[in-house]
Amino acid sequence: MIKQLSVFVQNEIGSLANVTSVLKDNMINLRAIASFDTPEFAILRIVVDQPEKAKEVLNAGGFAVKVTEAVAVELEDKPGELDGMFRVIADAKLGVNYIYSIVLRNGKVPLMIVNTEDLTKTASVLKEHGYIVAEQEDVNA
Repeated sequence: MIKQLSVFVQNEIGSLANVTSVLKDNMINLRAIASFDTPEFAILRIVVDQPEKAKEVLNAGGFAVKVTEAVAVELEDKPGELDGMFRVIADAKLGVNYIYSIVLRNGKVPLMIVNTEDLTKTASVLKEHGYIVAEQEDVNA
């Protein structure tokens, strides 16, 4: 599994740039980003190459940050790959809460980041069906 950060930001102009500036200023490489918003604030889910450092510097910058694990699955860029992964998860009676991707990986296949109610079971059933579940070092490379 990999680590993802949930960063709580105000729904206002420049708030996302404030987060990315903190990461840039601290030489932290952003690997994936997704934003889920409400009228007052947004939850920015990010995957970075240095999750603990990112949490520290974002907290110091005034952001509320939570680090959690996520399942990241390698998927070939061909029709049906995403459907196959969703079928395995559904057949295991697991619901998907959200999904986003890491596309640019230095020539490697993309990673789909999946959140379910049971990450350990999700990773296990995907591995049983031949999927490659990435680890944190796969994100850092």
